Amino acid sequence: MPSLIEAVTNSLSGPALEQITQSIGADPQTTSAAIQAALPMLISALAQNAGQPGGAEALAGALERDHDGGIFNDLTGFLGGSAPSVGAGILGHIFGQRTEQVGSVLGAQTGLDSGRMLQLLTMLAPLVMGALGRTHREGSLDAGGLAGLLGGEREHVEQSAPGMAGILGSLLDGNRNGSALDDAARLGGELLGGFFKK
Repeated sequence: MPSLIEAVTNSLSGPALEQITQSIGADPQTTSAAIQAALPMLISALAQNAGQPGGAEALAGALERDHDGGIFNDLTGFLGGSAPSVGAGILGHIFGQRTEQVGSVLGAQTGLDSGRMLQLLTMLAPLVMGALGRTHREGSLDAGGLAGLLGGEREHVEQSAPGMAGILGSLLDGNRNGSALDDAARLGGELLGGFFKK
């Protein structure tokens, strides 16, 4: 079974990738690099949330209600329609008040300004939830199984890019100096370097 990153990446070929590239006003190479950075961040943050008390149960409920993987049946139609509004809501749940900081950090490391990176994140977040929802449904996973799946995905991400845990911690301002963005930017090169060497 492909990982969540592989499942989403495999769906973003041809017309879908071209549509995203045009929507954010970037070139294909920059868009692909930004996707490679954004997907691990989204999945790792979901894993972190699922590890909190009640987090996996809440996520399982959201998947059962709204994310069964059906968006992949008409991906270009979804990307050209409701993706931004749906994605903005998902980002709010995943990152909360740190959403803009995530966009700034990832954008600075991939050559996109924060606005275009956030636009990309709003398009990718529903795809991650759709892929997770499809896996959840096909595997008949309960909340514990869902948390275990995401934990395994995050472990894989951190093995590929050891800076991921540091970036997530910094976005929560681990050193309490009020400058989470600086901390995360300092670690960003380590994260992206791990993926771009693959």
